[in-house]
Amino acid sequence: YVQFHLISPLIQQSAANIVLFDTFVNILSHNLGEPAYEADVAQLEYKLVAGEHGLVIQVKGFNHKLPLLFQLIIDYLSDFSFTPAVFEMITEQLKKTYFNILIKPETLAKDVRLLILEHGRWSMIDKYQTLMNGLSVESLSSFVKAFKSQLFVEGLVQGNFTS
Repeated sequence: YVQFHLISPLIQQSAANIVLFDTFVNILSHNLGEPAYEADVAQLEYKLVAGEHGLVIQVKGFNHKLPLLFQLIIDYLSDFSFTPAVFEMITEQLKKTYFNILIKPETLAKDVRLLILEHGRWSMIDKYQTLMNGLSVESLSSFVKAFKSQLFVEGLVQGNFTS
């Protein structure tokens, strides 16, 4: 079991940054779908989570091939690229996801409660409005470049691994 948390102070600076980060993680997951399929067949699992303060990469499975899967994820992260068509598809999916959160009273109530309790939190309404106002491909590219330049990494490795 390997888990790394790539923390960046850039994410919480604005609602637009949070939306760009969500877009980035979704595109990265989309890009990994085909190359990581063989790892899935070999009973290796990976998960990319857009956390509050950064990207959480979780990898688990048999230890002899786990570093290869982790390296694949890191390679796609470091050489991140996307097409405008994928960008449009992911932003449309995010619009639906944000809207679905807004129309459910229990999730909206949770969001409002957390907005009151947590300093510097951006509401789902702010994120949805930012997304509806439109994002550009250039803004995502510049965000990803800035995100990768301001990273702090925390990691946990459990299981049958050598140092």
